[in-house]
Parts: sequence; C-alpha cells; structure tokens
Amino acid sequence: MSLFTLLDYASVLVFALTGALVASRAQLDIVGFCFFACLTAVGGGTVRDVLLDRDPVFWIGQPGYLGVACGAGVLVFLTAHRFESRYRVLLWLDACALAVAVAAGSGVAQTMAQAAPVVVVMGMVTGCMGGLMRDVVSNEVPLVLKQGELYVTCAFAGSVATVIAHAWGADASVAAMACAAVVFVLRAGSMIFGWSLPVYKSRPPRI
Repeated sequence: MSLFTLLDYASVLVFALTGALVASRAQLDIVGFCFFACLTAVGGGTVRDVLLDRDPVFWIGQPGYLGVACGAGVLVFLTAHRFESRYRVLLWLDACALAVAVAAGSGVAQTMAQAAPVVVVMGMVTGCMGGLMRDVVSNEVPLVLKQGELYVTCAFAGSVATVIAHAWGADASVAAMACAAVVFVLRAGSMIFGWSLPVYKSRPPRI
C-alpha cells in the first residue's frame, strides 16, 4: 500500500467522523449518519480524481474506503452523546482531516507529474470540497467561508509547502509531513489564537 493510499484512508476516516458528527447535531437516523460520513469522506477525493482523469476514482477502485466511512458513521451514532461539545470536537477533527487530505491531494497530483499550480489546486480541492459538501447539504455556514478564520488559506499554504519541499529534493513522505504540519499549525492557530487574514470591507462610492 502506497503512502498516498494510506493518507487517503486516514483522511476518509477522519472526515467521515466529522460528517457523522454533523449528522448527530441534526439528529438523523443511522442511514443519515452513514450518508453524511460517506459524502464528507470521499467528496474531495472524488472531485480530485475526476479533474485529474484518474480511472477509476479512488473509492470505486477500492470500495473499502466506503466501509471505513460507514464504520465511522456507525461509531459516532453510538457514541456522539458522550461528547459535551460536539461542535468543538468537529472543529478539531476537521483540522486533522484537512491536514491529511491536503497532503494526499497534492501528493497524488505530484506523483502524476502535474505542474506546480495543479498540485496546489488539487491539494486545496481534496482538503476543502468534502467539508464544503457536508456543510451545504446540512444547511450550515461552510467552515471554508466563515469570516475571520483561516481554512482555504491553510490548504493553499500546505499545498505550496509540498511544491517547495519537492523542489528542494525532499522525498514524498517528507513533503507530505511538511504539508500536513503547515496546514494543521495554521488551522490550529486560527482556532486558538484567532489568526486570520485581512478581509475586504466595502466603502461607499466617492462622488
């Protein structure tokens, strides 16, 4: 099993947990838990594989990914009531999943000898699309769009770290670790210390 297959499995597991936690907040049944777990877990990787023309898409070639996601959904269905603050747990799990997924997405694009801009975009797509689908379907404000928080920026910075590490001659595992570390540190800093980028503020037109 390759490094990026392992990263895909890890991101599927953790993103599935976040999807199931959203289902618990919506008080859905066990099928709803599995649906949200699978949607969140494979959404970003599916978009990545379709854009990169990978055949077959990763979870179609290895249906075990869906088993992992459904297992995570069932686990959360049985244990979600034990968490006092499900939203806080969701945020931290999502941060972990984002770090792993960006590393997987940018790494896969790099192994296919894609250009640096494509590597960056694929890392961002893999990391952000699953959570975006989860939040849109559950009718919540997507984490990727919340004002005053770093999210897409974290994915961008991690993907760029992959490109830089590769340019410096680092092997795939080192590049993946550098990417995941950058993503997680920035996301954690945003949640703990309020790190953010300046946001656009409209001004009245001058006459």
